[in-house]
Amino acid sequence: MIPGFLEEMLTAQYGPELTEKIKDGYTKRRPVTLRVNTLKMDPERAEAQLSQEGIAFRRVGWSREALILDGVREPDVRRLELYRNGEIYLQSLSSMIPPLLLRPGAKECVLDMAAAPGGKTTQMAALSGGLAQITACEKNKIRADRLRYNLEKQGASRVTVMQEDARKLDPFFSFDKILLDAPCSGSGTLYFPEEGNSSFTKELLDRSVRTQEVLLRKALQLLKPGCEMVYSTCSILEAENERILRRVLPGARAEVVPIEHPMLEEIPLLPVKIKGTCCICPTELYEGFFAVRIRKRA
Repeated sequence: MIPGFLEEMLTAQYGPELTEKIKDGYTKRRPVTLRVNTLKMDPERAEAQLSQEGIAFRRVGWSREALILDGVREPDVRRLELYRNGEIYLQSLSSMIPPLLLRPGAKECVLDMAAAPGGKTTQMAALSGGLAQITACEKNKIRADRLRYNLEKQGASRVTVMQEDARKLDPFFSFDKILLDAPCSGSGTLYFPEEGNSSFTKELLDRSVRTQEVLLRKALQLLKPGCEMVYSTCSILEAENERILRRVLPGARAEVVPIEHPMLEEIPLLPVKIKGTCCICPTELYEGFFAVRIRKRA
């Protein structure tokens, strides 16, 4: 049973039919998925080693590094030498999408505004061939230490961890690209088995919205003119996504860059209120997720 206020919000935004589809997605226990860390391992070699371990897997059409595992759970994967060596990283399919949209390149100066535990940070490092200069922000010391551990384990040596609240970053800084995977309510990642889940509250949603708006304004302040950023959340609610964009972008001289990627043909999408943005429906394979590319006008 999902909270009544959440069902009301979903129904108002998506209608009864799609709301039932979303609610069904909330009941699914997804298979284990991972990303091959190309800083250390070639995808084909990783697949061969998984086969030797007797682990069945499926490829993902939109990423040669992403794999869906069959018949295993995460503790089984953590026992593998591939995992212990940092050659693979446990990561949901949806969370792999924002770095792919950002496309960090060699020698680019990149900011990850909410980096811990480091999945997207290390993915960006790998996408750039280890050559992007990445600054990873995390305000919490324990989470920042975990971030450093994962960066070292994954071999992401050109990432600098800044233990700082990204909302307070000095405007002296400027970046070629920014990933803002903003703290959110998690409305796309909820799991409601029969016993339900009480951790999702209206207070959490309201607090998330306030934080997201401040972070996006800061990101656009730090982004160099003519450059791009990605804003993403693991929420499917308009309040945390399109409404944030409508409040922030006009005054920041910024605009949505329509997403064009082959993945859009494979992933289950929900309707959006701003053309060119992407919202993923929670299903048996995907968590609910929102992403948008934004360009700051020169």
